[in-house]
Amino acid sequence: MTIYIQLLWLFILAIPIACVTWTITKEEVFKEPREYCADKCKTGKTLLKRKFFYLFTCEYCFSHYVTILFLFLTNYKLLLDGWRGYIIAGFSLVWIANIYMGFLGLLRQGIKKEKTEITVMEQKIKVK
Repeated sequence: MTIYIQLLWLFILAIPIACVTWTITKEEVFKEPREYCADKCKTGKTLLKRKFFYLFTCEYCFSHYVTILFLFLTNYKLLLDGWRGYIIAGFSLVWIANIYMGFLGLLRQGIKKEKTEITVMEQKIKVK
């Protein structure tokens, strides 16, 4: 692959990685398993158990494992062939996916703020 195709893959492949990671670590559909993991990471008896369950509550940590899965599925390498290309691709994908998730978090925060402001304005109108 040319470097341009590799970079295109980098920015496109980071999208589903961010999507899967965000959905599991933030969205309502996985709330109960996430709360279970959060409880286990606080009350686990061993360090290994606490760290294992923490991985499912932290989007940065979990994105590494989702990236490994996508690297396995796509055989994507960046810059170099062999295992070195996988390592470079893996950390690059994690970084780009976390930038995407940061933008998504800011966007959702802005939307929530606007909804709250609209609700407050509607309540003020009802009071008058």
